[in-house]
Formats: sequence, C-alpha cells, structure tokens
Amino acid sequence: MLIGILQTGHAPDALRPALGDYEDLFRQLLSGQGFSFATYNVVDGEFPPGPEAADGWLITGSRHGAYEDHAWIPPLEALIRAIRDAGKPLVGICFGHQIIAQALGGRVEKFNGGWAVGRQLYDFDGETRALNAWHQDQVTEAPKGARVVATHPFCANAALAYGDRIFTVQAHPEFGSAFIEGLIDKRGAGVVPDHLLQQARASLPLPNDNARLGDEIAGFFKARVPA
Repeated sequence: MLIGILQTGHAPDALRPALGDYEDLFRQLLSGQGFSFATYNVVDGEFPPGPEAADGWLITGSRHGAYEDHAWIPPLEALIRAIRDAGKPLVGICFGHQIIAQALGGRVEKFNGGWAVGRQLYDFDGETRALNAWHQDQVTEAPKGARVVATHPFCANAALAYGDRIFTVQAHPEFGSAFIEGLIDKRGAGVVPDHLLQQARASLPLPNDNARLGDEIAGFFKARVPA
C-alpha cells in the first residue's frame, strides 16, 4: 500500500540531521505496517498528478497558517477535495487537520487562548490519551458533517472524522519527546510563553500514546484499501 505524504512544512534545520524531516517522522511512526511512501513537498510547490497517485494520503504539520496567503495553499485545498471525491483515505495531522477542515468549509484561526505545547491529555470518546502538541492555530468551527472524535479544554475540535474516509487530529503522534525538546530549544524561545515551555519540558519523561495512535492510523488506511 502506497501512502502519499503531502509535506506542508519542514522541521527546523537544527533538528533535521539527528531527527529527520516531517516525512521521516511519519515513516517511522508507520513503520512495520507494510506501507511504502511517496513524499510530495507541497510547501515547495511539488504536487502529485492527482488522487490516484497513492492508495492513501497523509498531510503533515507546518509552521505556516492555513489562512495565510501562500501560493501552494489553494491547490492543496483543491487536492483535498479531489481526494475526498475519489474516496481515498486521508489523514491530517496538526496543520493537516486544519487545512482539511478549511478546505471542506470549516474555520481555522489563531486561537486567542494562546499556545498548547508538549504533552496534553485528550478525551477520545470518553477515553483519555496523552499526545504531544505544538500549536496556536486550531479549527474553531468544524465543517458541516464532521464528527468530533476528540476534545480538549483548550481545543474543542481536537480530532475530527468525515464519514469513514477522512480522519484528522490536532496533536502530533509523530513527535516524540526528543523532537518536542528540540522544538522547545530551537523554535519556542521568544515565541511561546516561558511557563508553557517549562511545563512542556517537565512532561518530557512521561509516557504518551503515540504508538497506539500510529497503529490506529495504519489500521485506518488498511481498512479502506482493498488487499
């Protein structure tokens, strides 16, 4: 099964030599599942020919805002709608979660409540799960027909499902503690309030549910593509 990774940003230069770019984090998260991968750096204007270029699609996180004026965002939104119309399974993470919502009629904004960084506890249909986050933007209005799968006091639309073919989540199951620590050191200072960075650093040793969500994402793809 070929998973097309639509890369909408790049990891900080200082982190890439040791930890990899965003595509590498997802390849690691979904390793051992029998997938092959093709990456399209849409943030750099590199797009697939269409939805049929992969069996399933995944949209990564990004430091950009879905509402910002970038030349690659309108064609990405068009591709999202084409993937939906083709019935291909689609997963969105953080920015991916947001741009899918925006493309399908929702609203994404810079949240006036501020940032969520580091380990957060989410309510997945009554079950608490620990996942890492790094965002200020969020989906403030879900598209019509989207079902809320997970919530958080800070982020009401923390995960969404659209029918049985699209699943998106605001948190980062691909971000392990080492990557969060790198973001704290290389991207957080002067941007994220110090007390939030301190809380995120203090939570680095605590366990999370990254692997479990990764397995569920893999299962989501497998269940929607003929063997």
